Amino acid sequence: MAEHLASIFGTEKDRVNCPFYFKIGACRHGDRCSRLHNRPAISPTLLLSNMYQRPDMITPGVDAQGQPIDPSKIQEHFEDFFEDIFEELSKFGEIETLNVCDNLADHMIGNVYVQFKEEDQAAAALSALQGRFYSGRPIIADFSPVTDFREATCRQYEENSCNRGGYCNFMHVKMIGRELRRKLFGRHHGRFWGRRSRSRSKSPPQHYHRRERERERDHERRDYRGGGGGVEVINMGEGMRAKGEGMEGVRGGAGVL
Repeated sequence: MAEHLASIFGTEKDRVNCPFYFKIGACRHGDRCSRLHNRPAISPTLLLSNMYQRPDMITPGVDAQGQPIDPSKIQEHFEDFFEDIFEELSKFGEIETLNVCDNLADHMIGNVYVQFKEEDQAAAALSALQGRFYSGRPIIADFSPVTDFREATCRQYEENSCNRGGYCNFMHVKMIGRELRRKLFGRHHGRFWGRRSRSRSKSPPQHYHRRERERERDHERRDYRGGGGGVEVINMGEGMRAKGEGMEGVRGGAGVL
């Protein structure tokens, strides 16, 4: 019996524990879910809920005044946000993964997942984030059960074939450009969203790496055409930092933390 329960833990067959919370650290039912959300006491991964505010929150591609937004400006806005968050959180340790969700559902929109190499680094970051603000909004951070982003990510979205759109229950991860990826993670860092800790799991098979490189090239072609494989940007108002500015509560900038 114990082996059976262990084998179905966090799957649809598990009638006790919520599989979506286990896989993506978020559930559309929230506290009303009929299954348990087992919140970890410690984890290498933090979830910063609804932190990224798209410039086209109301209507994709259109600003709050109803004016169309240049896709390149949307991308620029997102990459400024991504770099801002990365630089601040990397003060607490090596970041292996930084994902920002492109989903539209309330429980996933703007979610930021940061996975550190070590659990104590994540704990230090979580402690430092308490009572902090970003763009005038409080940062809501907690440990996340997610450590394998391959299980959390929507494969159909990566292949441009997800028919659920922004309301998919799996992560639609926003892409950053090649240059920023190399700047932050290094030339040989593997995938754009990082890698799993060597201490926690074995490396994916070789064919997986080939598939990832193909997906990356596809996203880069889409970005070149201005299509968007993930990014957002807007004018650098009170939200995002201008170059050189910091996060609230850190260096007194308009940005974050």
